Amino acid sequence: MKQTWRIALAGAVLALAAGPAQAQAWPSKPVRMVVPFPPGGATDAAARIYAQHLGDFLGQGVVVENKAGAGGEIGAEFVAKSAPDGYTLLMGAVGSHAIHAAMPDKPGYDFATAFVGVSMATSMPMAVAVNSKVPATNVQELIALAKSKPGTITFGSAGPGTSQHMAGELFQVVTGTRLMHVPYRGSGPAITDLLGGQIDMVIETLPALLPQVASGKIRLLGVTTATRATALPDLPTLMEQGVKDYSVATAYALLAPAGTPPAVVDKLSAGMQKAAAMASVQQAALKLGADAVATSPADTSRVLKQEVARWADVVRMSNAK
Repeated sequence: MKQTWRIALAGAVLALAAGPAQAQAWPSKPVRMVVPFPPGGATDAAARIYAQHLGDFLGQGVVVENKAGAGGEIGAEFVAKSAPDGYTLLMGAVGSHAIHAAMPDKPGYDFATAFVGVSMATSMPMAVAVNSKVPATNVQELIALAKSKPGTITFGSAGPGTSQHMAGELFQVVTGTRLMHVPYRGSGPAITDLLGGQIDMVIETLPALLPQVASGKIRLLGVTTATRATALPDLPTLMEQGVKDYSVATAYALLAPAGTPPAVVDKLSAGMQKAAAMASVQQAALKLGADAVATSPADTSRVLKQEVARWADVVRMSNAK
């Protein structure tokens, strides 16, 4: 009887000791924010703009870790298959991941179901740019030129399946033009050839284009978003120039593995929204040609679903690979 009582007492003591550890508030250790691209790019910049402020809000460090490869899918798959405990997050390029999910060669996870949206981070307009020797000073003149010479106007991209590539495919679908796609291994080489006149046009992010405008070797014809870019208020949108249903932005979002506790997701989102309201964060985003656009988990998940559906339609209509 005494032995039974001692065992029961020992069990109660262990349970009391374990209770605080099991109930320990999240986060109790640093949080890892995985960037699935190399340092220095737009996704990496979005992560670093928010990481310090999010860490201050959480009371734990937020460490940015780059896991590049396969167009962002190595890092994304790593996070998708991580424990849903709030300690491993993804700063994802929403458009790129949605595009890859729609391609015939799909990644090793289902983007539509593998993540829960935490918050949008930044939204970055793109712009249509042509070599200065191309005889087009606005988007309608470019469309007319492309229709007069089907399949001969060349557009470069950062590679097959990138946002730049699919923005060009969507442009052809909605304008009824036929361009010649020239894929590169990144935006840098594509911009170099645009400057040199080896290709005629690109649809590229503002940070890649803005430093080159002063050279006089390229001409910006319009921004791809529904409203004008804060960084280029005098440049009209494609929609303003008569290209209906064309609105493209490169958006970056903080995502967590599916199954992450809602309370953790809500706390992360609250931290992102608080950071986005800070003037220093807004200014840092603006320097990239982007806007800080933190959102609720519900709104973030809605954007993810819209992007997956949208790019699936574009891939289907364009037969892109």
